[in-house]
Amino acid sequence: MNNQYGYMRVAAAVPRVHIADAYRNAEGALKIIEEAFSEGVEIVVMPELSLVGYTCGDMVLQKKLLSDSERALAWLMEQTADIPTIGIVGLPVVFADRLYNCAAVFGQGQLWGIVPKCYIPNYGEFSELRWWVSGYGIKDRTIRFAGQECPFGADLMFDKNGVEFGVEICEDMWVPVPPSSMQAVQGAKLLFNLSASPESVCKHDYLISLIAEQSSRTMAAYVYASSGHGESSSDLVFAGNAVIAELGRVLGVSERFVRNDRMVISDIDVEYISTRRTARNTFYYPDAPEMRVVEVDVDDILYQGDVRRHIEPLYFVPEKEAERDVHCREVFAIQSAGLAQRLEHTNCKTAVIGISGGLDSTLALLAVCDTFDLLGLDRKGIIGVTMPGFGTTGRTYQNALTMIKELGCTLREIPIREACEQHFKDIGLNADEMTVAYENSQARERTQILMDVANMCGGMVIGTGDMSELALGWATYNGDQMSMYGINASVPKTLVRSMVDWYAHKRAEGALREALLDVVATPVSPELLPAAEGGEIAQRTEDVVGPYELHDFFLYCALRRRYSPTKIAMLATMAFEGTYDKATIVKWLKVFFHRFFGQQFKRSAMPDGPKVGGVGLSPRGDLRMPSDAQERAWLAELDEVEAELNKL
Repeated sequence: MNNQYGYMRVAAAVPRVHIADAYRNAEGALKIIEEAFSEGVEIVVMPELSLVGYTCGDMVLQKKLLSDSERALAWLMEQTADIPTIGIVGLPVVFADRLYNCAAVFGQGQLWGIVPKCYIPNYGEFSELRWWVSGYGIKDRTIRFAGQECPFGADLMFDKNGVEFGVEICEDMWVPVPPSSMQAVQGAKLLFNLSASPESVCKHDYLISLIAEQSSRTMAAYVYASSGHGESSSDLVFAGNAVIAELGRVLGVSERFVRNDRMVISDIDVEYISTRRTARNTFYYPDAPEMRVVEVDVDDILYQGDVRRHIEPLYFVPEKEAERDVHCREVFAIQSAGLAQRLEHTNCKTAVIGISGGLDSTLALLAVCDTFDLLGLDRKGIIGVTMPGFGTTGRTYQNALTMIKELGCTLREIPIREACEQHFKDIGLNADEMTVAYENSQARERTQILMDVANMCGGMVIGTGDMSELALGWATYNGDQMSMYGINASVPKTLVRSMVDWYAHKRAEGALREALLDVVATPVSPELLPAAEGGEIAQRTEDVVGPYELHDFFLYCALRRRYSPTKIAMLATMAFEGTYDKATIVKWLKVFFHRFFGQQFKRSAMPDGPKVGGVGLSPRGDLRMPSDAQERAWLAELDEVEAELNKL
């Protein structure tokens, strides 16, 4: 395992099989193991009965083939005596005069254990009881095989450098309670399946979903290899599926129906699997059978380079358009359902919302419109308030007016310049200095206006601030930080932008679409400082706190995955290669942690709001964090990363 970052590299391989020719199959397995080792793979699994061929039929009862497969395994172990990659191959094994369909786990010349198949199917094309006996009840046994004595039984798990893994065979995964489920609750974080599953129309998608589901339910990685090229096609066709899934997410799938060997490789985030299990206190099964754990003592495999898996730069925004479409619909539905419940509970028929022409207030306005439609309320009850101030530009102002009009809401315009100037005089503030008080007083003035308007009409102030701003504390305390319901509270900035863009293309037309698309293209800004010459926005948020796409990446990795600062920096460097270098990433990551720790007091007082995804900041739900927690240890670790960068 790459100990610095907590990954273990695994592979699912499908070599060509030669039916009933154990030696040629062993040669093919050797090539696979050698290639896997060259790629830094620590464990590689091959299909069910891969040393003899799944479609041998009655040939597996021949003494010749049984002895050949045993000697072929001995030869394979001898040839890999200097290779620390652990191999898992399938072969027939006779134990106590019974024939078992087994998986042999070996590495560096040592046979570490043999695991028999537990569930023997006897339906349709899977009539295996003719040959095989279930190994379900076998435990605490040893066997003399391939010139060595090793543990034998269905109660086996294996441990490599503190990472436990389990093995099951084909049908074992398809039963109500798979052996891998019991292995997982006993500590196995990697689950390997040797399979021989024939292809049929539409079966492939179901298989992938089953593998993903098992990896999710067991909170583990599931590595699956099924028979392919070379198996008999007398009645069945084997496509050669190699699949790797982790915590419900498919990391790799091989091409099917090809006429050559193939291998899918991925780095498994063992550290995150452990973290997820620790955080989920229901991950146990009190009656799980006790397992024997075999310590696998092989040399470490040191590999350099990036992590072998795709790192998404925008964790909160699905990469595929079809998935993004579903995602946006779901988020709107959750926001609307949450607000609808609150409006009904308070018997409120009016919503008051400040519309700046920026991303956050735009998304909030769209969600409120959906809510009123859901409740059958007239959109005229949505009061969109524009409050032009010192930094308001014509671009955002016009977009705000257009959206309120086109969506059929009620417009109120209440300028704040005179009120703020009077306030500056009252408190003795020199407005020419444009201090923090100069900016925040505008945000508080706007919040006061919204609250008072809501009181006048018996309405509810809908907050517009998003989760990214809450994480960074980029909100004025008792200003835009406060509302009666924060509808965007768990929507990160990258997703806000994606949702407004989605709405523009999928649900809007004409002037509304044009306004929404311009909102998406407008730089993020609180517009609290006077505009530049030509009326352009002078105050750009991302110039001050950093790019939101980075901060959303940091937010997900820190809160959802609980990664260390070093690991976050490494992954961000991979995800944003060509966009940000590591020095820039570390710079903004330090800003993230500094602001995240220092601004917790604002989140401790945040209003109610609906949780829409896997990350939330509510002090009543996802994040129970003291306001005086110290960021020193996190920043010190990043200082070390910076020091290493400076040496280069």
